[in-house]
Amino acid sequence: MPADVGTPAPDFTLKNQDNCEVTLSSFQGRPVLLVFYPFAFSRICTGELRELRDGLATYTNAGVEVIAISTDPTYALKAYAEKEDYRFMLLSDFWPHGATALAYGVFNEKAGMAVRGTFLVNTDATVAFAEVNGPGQPRDQAAWQRAVEALSTVS
Repeated sequence: MPADVGTPAPDFTLKNQDNCEVTLSSFQGRPVLLVFYPFAFSRICTGELRELRDGLATYTNAGVEVIAISTDPTYALKAYAEKEDYRFMLLSDFWPHGATALAYGVFNEKAGMAVRGTFLVNTDATVAFAEVNGPGQPRDQAAWQRAVEALSTVS
């Protein structure tokens, strides 16, 4: 079951593309957009993350930290971030394999990968927006942007 809107966001500590630990709760007081994706360098994921990269100011100007998460190892994420010039963190849910994706209800155990799940974590560490897309189904980022806009009208 995906993490539901209004529930506490599962906390986690994962390594980023630079092999540094990142803990979700360290961002408390600041909204965080979590973008789970299946695999680095795959066609749909790359298209989605490029769109996120190109529209990153929409989120950062609203004070939102953007974090993308896959089950890829950190060295693959480093190469991916450098090749695509991503200016947001890529986190590795490699080991224990898929534990964070599982906590958010977006881990496909049979395939060993995260599915396309997007969660906006509010300043109080609760889920403000949740969306899960099926395999091969690209996401519409306009919904994420509306969720971010809604945060600023609530504050």
